[in-house]
Amino acid sequence: MIKQLTVFLPNEPGMLIRVSRALGAANIQVLGIMVADSSDFSCVRLLVDRPLEGKSVLAGEGFQVELSDVLVIEVPDVPGGFAVALNKLASAELNIGYVYSANVGGRVLDVVRVTGDPVRVKLASIGFTGIPAEELGITQ
Repeated sequence: MIKQLTVFLPNEPGMLIRVSRALGAANIQVLGIMVADSSDFSCVRLLVDRPLEGKSVLAGEGFQVELSDVLVIEVPDVPGGFAVALNKLASAELNIGYVYSANVGGRVLDVVRVTGDPVRVKLASIGFTGIPAEELGITQ
């Protein structure tokens, strides 16, 4: 499992650029991003190379930010390749909360939020670990 940032932003012009500038000024690389909006706020999920430092930087800028665990997986680039991975997760009775893609070192990867306690035990029972943070250059 890898740590991901979730930032809650009011739906106002310039908010996302403030997040991007703050991370850039701290030399934190964004590897993947997903933005989901509602009428009042946006939920921004970020896979970054230094998530603990990223959280500190963004909190210091006044943003509401949380860390959560996600799986990062590489899926075969063939029709149905993603379904194979999802089937394996479903076999352990894990729920998929959301998925987005990331580009890490030229590799296109899927970031997957899974739930279903105990997640780590269930993942271990099917031999599913995901890509380790170190392999992706992510410092936990």
